[in-house]
Amino acid sequence: MKRNKITFVCTGNTCRSPMAEHLLRAEIKKRKIKWWDVISRGISADVKGNISENGKYILENKGISVEKFRPKQLTQKIIESSHTVICMTESQKQILEGCGNVICIKDLCGYDVPDPYGCNLAVYAATANALEYACQIIIKKIILNDK
Repeated sequence: MKRNKITFVCTGNTCRSPMAEHLLRAEIKKRKIKWWDVISRGISADVKGNISENGKYILENKGISVEKFRPKQLTQKIIESSHTVICMTESQKQILEGCGNVICIKDLCGYDVPDPYGCNLAVYAATANALEYACQIIIKKIILNDK
């Protein structure tokens, strides 16, 4: 059976999309869902950077290790190899319009996920909560519908 891939996209691939990637991957593993991979990329990734300290802290407090994560740049090849590309905001989706199967969190959940970059832990925790809810919707609407 062919593996399917979900790619999360944000601006720099340091906050939202890596959090979404790791949260969805953990939920897929917990549910023992097979044949799905999850990655994340940035529209303008700082490939020499790292995941944000607050994002790392939030994920590690959920038992999710992100030690090996490094930001990566989104490419057309990644878009084409993905079952679904999920942007954090509608404006990011508009940037990628016409590139492939690109949607945004708002299409699924009715809200954008604002960038927490530079904000405190409470904002990152709220971002993680919004992403955890979105991951439940993604599993229901995309992954389980496609079994």
